[in-house]
Amino acid sequence: MSLYVDTSALLKRYITEDDSEVFNDYLAADPVWLTARHTAVETRRNLALLLGGSDLANAQTQFVADWEGTNIIGLDVTVCDIAGDIAEISGVRTLDALHLAAAQRVGGGNLPFLTADRRQARAARDMGWTVLGV
Repeated sequence: MSLYVDTSALLKRYITEDDSEVFNDYLAADPVWLTARHTAVETRRNLALLLGGSDLANAQTQFVADWEGTNIIGLDVTVCDIAGDIAEISGVRTLDALHLAAAQRVGGGNLPFLTADRRQARAARDMGWTVLGV
């Protein structure tokens, strides 16, 4: 099986929060991760914003290792067109629409969608998808 992992869910792996253990259990249960290309930008930005010193260095090292084993979905014309449609219909934010479009491109509702973002989760559920996390 495969699991679509959005940035909010992936960050739980590197930043300890109340629900990090739950998200890490989901990630461990399905080691075949898919995500969109822009997840790297979002993750790196948030790690640099939220961590410092050795915590940041350790998180960056772990992220690089995780990224190398993750299946990356490109943000091509088709994905961007799908994202535009999703954004118009659901009103989700741009980066969320890109996540949903990338997931749609590789199977949509046929694979679980892991997120910690409630608005994005609601949009995915409205699309008939199985949402994990929130």
